[in-house]
Amino acid sequence: MRLQGKTAIVTGGASGFGAGIVRKFVAEGAKVMIADLNGEAAELLAGELGEAVLPRRVNVTNPNEVTAMAEAMEETWGGTDILVNNAGVTHLPTPTEEVSEEDFDRVFAVNCKAIYLAARVFVPRMKAKGAGAILNMSSTAGLSPRPNLSWYNASKGWVNTATKSLAVELAPAGIRVNALNPVAGETPLLTSFMGQDTPEIRAKFLSTIPIGRFSTPEDMGNAACYLCSDEAGMVTGVLLEVDGGRCI
Repeated sequence: MRLQGKTAIVTGGASGFGAGIVRKFVAEGAKVMIADLNGEAAELLAGELGEAVLPRRVNVTNPNEVTAMAEAMEETWGGTDILVNNAGVTHLPTPTEEVSEEDFDRVFAVNCKAIYLAARVFVPRMKAKGAGAILNMSSTAGLSPRPNLSWYNASKGWVNTATKSLAVELAPAGIRVNALNPVAGETPLLTSFMGQDTPEIRAKFLSTIPIGRFSTPEDMGNAACYLCSDEAGMVTGVLLEVDGGRCI
């Protein structure tokens, strides 16, 4: 029960890595809001996990909805101890010059601007309490970029730099900021990363991961639980690679 008494928000928490984090947080004693654009999926997961979970449809790129999300946490559980910025999107593997402006704007709105919008809302609240943990979902793409995903790679490089900068700035206020850098996993984004999902493409991708498998939602839940718990009280600004050795 490492998160007993803690309240948390997991954006994009209805599926994939986010759902793995939600499940782990609940198992460790936290009360969790599943904030997801897919409200029905959030409600389904909440129905499975019980009263410790609050589902909410949220567009993390909309500042009004982000503010309302924080206010709902205050009304329901008195505030937010942990914020997991997990929501993310990618563009299909595409030569740099052929990525549409619409896809570019969408990637940076969800992967980057959403973290900025959340910081504007949650950092003042955490400063007032003198404590808080923020966890950003990045990617090995931000550390070891692959061709034809340049703008997605760049968005995750932004996440990594923002994480370290926020960690330094907010440490005196008692707020820790870290990031997870997973390799691709069995999530709704896997096919988008690979372009298409075939046994041959999977085998080629897996050959680049020394441990020989994809990241799983359980892997993310375990890593997130540690970084957001009091056990990691001296850990901030870390870009934790949960990638089976891919970035070595």
